Amino acid sequence: MHLARFPRVHLAHLPTPLEPMPRLSGLLGGPRLWIKRDDCTGLATGGNKTRKLEYLVADALDQGCDTLVTVGAVQSNHCRQTAAAAAKVGLDCEILLERRVDDSSDVYENSANVFLDRLLGAQVSFFPGGHDMKAELIAHGQRLEATGARPYLIPGGGSNAVGALGYVQCALETLRQADDLGLVIDHVVMATGSTGTQAGLVVGFTGSGSGVPVLGISTRHPEATQIANVKRLVDQTTAHMGLPEVDVEHVLVNDEYVGGGYGVPTESMVEAVRMAAQTEAVLLDPVYTGKGMAGLIGLVRAGHFDPDANVVFLHTGGSVGLFAQESLFDGA
Repeated sequence: MHLARFPRVHLAHLPTPLEPMPRLSGLLGGPRLWIKRDDCTGLATGGNKTRKLEYLVADALDQGCDTLVTVGAVQSNHCRQTAAAAAKVGLDCEILLERRVDDSSDVYENSANVFLDRLLGAQVSFFPGGHDMKAELIAHGQRLEATGARPYLIPGGGSNAVGALGYVQCALETLRQADDLGLVIDHVVMATGSTGTQAGLVVGFTGSGSGVPVLGISTRHPEATQIANVKRLVDQTTAHMGLPEVDVEHVLVNDEYVGGGYGVPTESMVEAVRMAAQTEAVLLDPVYTGKGMAGLIGLVRAGHFDPDANVVFLHTGGSVGLFAQESLFDGA
């Protein structure tokens, strides 16, 4: 796997730490829990999208584009990092935000990630929930082209075959770190949403022959739907890289922690955010990593993992979103 073949702009602070979580492991009674700190990628508070944007922005620059355009939910971590990447390399940025979560309060729509989007210089537009954001992304790009701009369209989450390269690279980085630590990784657990992060990890771990399984805790879709979505992007990524096809058995998803839907708070998410903060001083977010950690905690309690296993939780960032939903943690 020779990733240097693909254009890349270096935006992230890498490698991100791979650290043990001894206090959380002890509280839960095992297994040995570790955390891959992709909340520490450094770009405007960091997060997993920065790795994807290294390849997406390089592609945009290669094509002579002058404006990054992307979509996401109102408190999108991806949109904040896209705005930051655009500012870093001197491109314009336009962000289309869908009111996907049933919270139209002034705090939710103007603080945290949305505040940072604007501070970073992005133009922000809002759309109603259920809007066809893929179609709107294309239409917005066409409107910009009509004005003489050269837009580069980035799908939600930066999740396409170009963006997924960032997590192929992350899988290889994690294996190098594990080798240096003498650590045999038995499982990787993560929150899965727009699919690019999980797809990239699956390609990276399987393509390297490591055999490390990646379990995605779904934050939006039912298991079968999410497996199909991830597998589709896995196939596109292996084709882009010229690698053999990956069998669907390598795409693992658990949908038991979605709760009422995308961005809808759950008691297990609130508990997980508190536990991570108060045992490991790790800040999660209410939409993705909070539910991902809730899944990890629930599976540990259910005896899903061997007591002596080494389980790595991928922290995809997003703690900025806590400031849009402080009321969930009153009394924390």
